[in-house]
Amino acid sequence: MSDFDHLDLDGRLLQLLLAVHEERSITGAAQRLGVTQSAVSHLLNKLRAIVGDPLFVKSGRGIAATARAEALAVHARLLLEEMRRFAAPGDFDPGQLHTTFTVAANDFQRDLLLPALLSRLRRVAPGVALRVIPSGVPSAEMLRDNHCQLVISPRPPEAADIVHKRLFDDTYRVFFDGSQRPAPRSLEDYLGAEHITVVYEPRRSLDIDQVLAARGVQRRFVVMVPGFSAIPPFLAGSPLLATLPSLLRVGLLRGLDSCSVPLPCPSMPMYMIWHQRQRHDPAHCWLRRELEAVVAPALARTADRAG
Repeated sequence: MSDFDHLDLDGRLLQLLLAVHEERSITGAAQRLGVTQSAVSHLLNKLRAIVGDPLFVKSGRGIAATARAEALAVHARLLLEEMRRFAAPGDFDPGQLHTTFTVAANDFQRDLLLPALLSRLRRVAPGVALRVIPSGVPSAEMLRDNHCQLVISPRPPEAADIVHKRLFDDTYRVFFDGSQRPAPRSLEDYLGAEHITVVYEPRRSLDIDQVLAARGVQRRFVVMVPGFSAIPPFLAGSPLLATLPSLLRVGLLRGLDSCSVPLPCPSMPMYMIWHQRQRHDPAHCWLRRELEAVVAPALARTADRAG
């Protein structure tokens, strides 16, 4: 019978678990924590005894996490966040923040919301910086492993520990170069044209393309690009059509013509997405409130430009 129980757990053991889990190396974990390899091995053996699982096993030249370790890593991040909140001062002052928030967003939502967000953040928190990375098709691991603190995307990962909130909805329009062709006059004209679209790696198409394909709507795609910013060079000077979010007409696709899609289309939602361990974190709550606050002005500006 083990001499250990759950009361032998502490924050250092949880931190150790995450370091080994993320580094996939005893040496790497030791360097990250600033301790010796023997200290990591000793504490890891203690943690193994407490949870009754080997946690990490040899795999080739490295180590691999067991299924139990994968599950415990998720809980460890939550517990560490709770411990940080337990020890944190009660009052939150954004003016005292000196941190970098990493936000994952693709080019559409990046250009629409994040310049205004940065301006708003730095008015009251000059010590805050914003790092923007592409979200592609966002995964739960991006948030679990703290690669970013927030994702803005129409596709929240389906996971019990991931939280999301709708920011706005957009409609779809057909974009084209009016100097090269007229707007499609009918559904037949639309389906008979050649099209360009966005496909995110690894081969994940836009929601609208998936919906139309599921309905049996067949279009000829002659160009597929990895992001919205690559659309204009292909669309300009060609007879191609692109069915994309309407808000792009005042951003990346400004100067191109657009018209309504000649068949019923769903709306496109946009969400902010985060990990549940940060649900009550004061700095993260403030970041989310500030993001929500820039949405209405951003949509109003786009409406004015479109008008």
